[in-house]
Amino acid sequence: MDNEQMAIRTTYFSIAGNTALALIKGLAGVFGNSYALIADAIESTTDIFSSILVLLGLRYASRPADENHPYGHGKIEPLITFMVVAFLVFSATVIAFESIENIQTPHRVPKYWTLYVLGAIILWKEMSFRYVMRRGKESGSSSLQADAWHHRSDAITSVTAFVGITTALIGGPGYENADDWAALLASAFILYNAYLIFRPALGEIMDEHVHDDLIEEIRLIASGVDGIEDTEKCYVRKSGMRYHIDLHAHVRGELTVRQGHDIAHRLQDELRRALPQLGQVLIHIEPA
Repeated sequence: MDNEQMAIRTTYFSIAGNTALALIKGLAGVFGNSYALIADAIESTTDIFSSILVLLGLRYASRPADENHPYGHGKIEPLITFMVVAFLVFSATVIAFESIENIQTPHRVPKYWTLYVLGAIILWKEMSFRYVMRRGKESGSSSLQADAWHHRSDAITSVTAFVGITTALIGGPGYENADDWAALLASAFILYNAYLIFRPALGEIMDEHVHDDLIEEIRLIASGVDGIEDTEKCYVRKSGMRYHIDLHAHVRGELTVRQGHDIAHRLQDELRRALPQLGQVLIHIEPA
């Protein structure tokens, strides 16, 4: 299975999981008198739409390069990530607003059984985060890694809800609002996670230099190609799940143009063989 197909299948997993959990949290929140669970359901609902966006983005990004997009369509990925961040900010704002309103409104203590529901949700969402994040790193998909953080933020909101409901149940009368304060705290965690997702996506759009490990690997591979004396400049920019390379390589100065050209192609082929995640590989030959 290639990286694109792996990322797309993982997104289907996120959509199915978020849909089921949104229903479970919503019903448990309504019948269990817990706004923290209802807030959790709101976030899971926005997660469904953000996962659908990720899926559409991944399908578009997997299109091959064409005349109008010689470097492929991968730049759609960080743009989709920005939209995922917008969903996170929106859900955090809604949760914070509703929490403040509920804090000012008297209501009943949540039901004790909601803690069992939350415990199962926390376990599932943390496992989902680890699975989707692993797939995102394996495929090199920034939008899939952003989707993974949705699972982690969901787990965090569920933890705060668990603490809030526990406090309300132990404290009894006068502590009914602990559940709502927990939801308000969860909204702050969600906003912080939104920033963690936004920052690397911005770096990808701006072609930020963050690929030192890959550059070292490229130089090591180049040093083993017959005819390459040394390497100089090496620039890497990420587009979707592909890395486009500009590399300056030194060869002996007395070689003919054709010999230098052949060495450059050998280096190009070796890099693509060793690093299948590479896209365009431009080799600039210089005399040693």
